[in-house]
Amino acid sequence: MTRPDPVRLVYSTGVGRVCATCGWPSDQCKCSSKAEEKVPSKVVVKLRLEKKGRGGKMVTVLGGLPGNSDFLEGLAKDLKKALGTGGSVVGATIELQGEWRERLRVLLPSKNLSVKG
Repeated sequence: MTRPDPVRLVYSTGVGRVCATCGWPSDQCKCSSKAEEKVPSKVVVKLRLEKKGRGGKMVTVLGGLPGNSDFLEGLAKDLKKALGTGGSVVGATIELQGEWRERLRVLLPSKNLSVKG
């Protein structure tokens, strides 16, 4: 009887966490999911307001952004400083505390980003 997945590691004391997809240690993962996306010349930001799962607090979510961590961190830092609010980068989205859709519609085109929503 042959095993369906010969790469699947069940337990190891030597390397710590192992990627389930490629079998490499997590910090040396070779998967394409870790690859940084290039920032396109035209980025369209989708704004939405969320409140579910946040204890009734409003959060403005900027979606549709490229998955480039340097770009996301820099944009989040600039927006938080300009708006005077807190926030974080979650995956390929930026979450800003509070309702900032109107101010973001004015602020984002000055950073060469199109706004939708």
